[in-house]
Amino acid sequence: MPDSSLLKKIYNVLTWSSLAILIVILMLILRKSPAPNLPYDANAAVRAEQKFEAADQAKAAGQPGKVQLDATELNSYLTRNLELEGSSAAQQSAQPSSNVGAVGAPSNSSAPSDPVAQIPGADTATLEQVQSSVKDVKVDMDGDLVKAYVVYDFHGKDLSLELEGHLTTDNGFLKFEPVAGKLGSLPLSQFTLDAAVSRLMSSPENREKLRLPPDVSDIRIVNGQAVVTYK
Repeated sequence: MPDSSLLKKIYNVLTWSSLAILIVILMLILRKSPAPNLPYDANAAVRAEQKFEAADQAKAAGQPGKVQLDATELNSYLTRNLELEGSSAAQQSAQPSSNVGAVGAPSNSSAPSDPVAQIPGADTATLEQVQSSVKDVKVDMDGDLVKAYVVYDFHGKDLSLELEGHLTTDNGFLKFEPVAGKLGSLPLSQFTLDAAVSRLMSSPENREKLRLPPDVSDIRIVNGQAVVTYK
């Protein structure tokens, strides 16, 4: 039989190793990753709104419209129109444009034993509840990928979430296909990302909120720009 003292040593090593791993994971989660350098530009927000107004005029004239926004225009428009906790630009802005509905970034959490629960908003939270805890959103675009950086309030502690993926439409609904993500500085597995996003988007409470406006046929990322195509 193995020596009892050897078994005790092995047990102690495994116990402390597991504890150390848990501490490292917790530190990575609580350590916010740096935000992308995408400053707010009031002029860019105005340009974005003017593009939506031009698309409205084209629709009124019976012509197909299309709006293309670069990263600065998109982020400035979101900052000005999304009512986020602690967003001074949003508080000072005018009422949101009626052209585009804001889809909130994920928030909330549940049992830590569930890997999907690492993603905020992976449970039954509605998009209204999600948006209420989001404090900052920055969106970058590269090729056909959208990269979202979100800071949200989790029980009084600011945590960051990074998501990277493809934004498409499917049968009149917005669809997001994640390819990478991090909670704080902790990389998330593809399984966790897919399960969390699927649960958020398939929720009956959120499904209708992801429906495109009747006059919009497509929203996607093309050559580093957000492209909204009207019918």
